Amino acid sequence: MSQAAFKSEAQNDRADIEGTVWTYLDGLHEGDVEKLAASFHPVSHLYSIDDKGNVTDLPRDTWFEWVKKRPSPKSQKLPRHDKIVSVDQSGPATAFVKVECAIPPRFFTDYLSLIKTNEGWRVVSKSFKTDVKEA
Repeated sequence: MSQAAFKSEAQNDRADIEGTVWTYLDGLHEGDVEKLAASFHPVSHLYSIDDKGNVTDLPRDTWFEWVKKRPSPKSQKLPRHDKIVSVDQSGPATAFVKVECAIPPRFFTDYLSLIKTNEGWRVVSKSFKTDVKEA
């Protein structure tokens, strides 16, 4: 593959990765589980640290049930604080994305691991940190 072709493919991948991440952020803000499912692979898990310092492991489908039960940030007219901080693509099928988002008063830093599947880029793992503060 020529250098120009490689660069073009990398730019397309970057746009596709960011598209997947924005679908996630839109789904989070809107409480839209279909959008979340379009961005998170069925085997994906979410990880964080609880108040006692223990790692929590939340399967995607359990998270989706929580999202369905809570009022969406959009329905509460909460402002968006979404930002893609960085994208690191280590090869043609793996990427790591740092994102900032919020459901005020909770502000999140997400670290998303993505893999390029036959269906496109999908999040396979989300590790996140939560801060509670006033907007």
